[in-house]
Amino acid sequence: MKVQALADFLANHPAPSDWKLCKDLHDEKVFYVEIKEPWTIYFDGAPRRDGAGAGVVVSPEKHMLPYSFTLGELCSNNTAEYQALIIGLQIFIKIGITYIEIYGDSKLIINQLLLEYDVKYEDLKPYFVYARRLLERFDGVSLEHVPRSENKKADALANLATALTILEDETLQISLCQKWITSLIESEHQEANAISVCIIEEEDW
Repeated sequence: MKVQALADFLANHPAPSDWKLCKDLHDEKVFYVEIKEPWTIYFDGAPRRDGAGAGVVVSPEKHMLPYSFTLGELCSNNTAEYQALIIGLQIFIKIGITYIEIYGDSKLIINQLLLEYDVKYEDLKPYFVYARRLLERFDGVSLEHVPRSENKKADALANLATALTILEDETLQISLCQKWITSLIESEHQEANAISVCIIEEEDW
């Protein structure tokens, strides 16, 4: 019925023969749809007897931005995981990212944030509530559990933070190299091919 009504309207209101099609739209932004690629984050926490650490790997497209944090107090593994995620979310909010994909090897935390698991431990509830509040500030969020083998970078950063002791307001810069290959050191007595070059005087010609 809607199609027939539109056809009747066009039949009763034909376009003038001298009417020119205008390609410029006054409200062209209405027809413009921007598809933003989501940023990804891998998070992990590592508690130890003398402290705890958090590791976050933020990735815009194919680039990797590693972050390692020393947590200020002793805590459980799940608490350290929550704090790592919260730090990553705060980083995204600070730089204005609105679409994110979150990956973590803690099945408990991922499923709690997906509202599939209940938060039974009282010490985790404040972190859960705060993390959910941060997630609501994004336009699009994807949460996925991954095996530990796929979360090695964040795990390494979390363990690195627990192994290093630095002052409260101190930042430690660590260079990460994909490959570092040193050349072989040859023995002093090892034979090598050599070419001798002699200067020839003009008289010899």
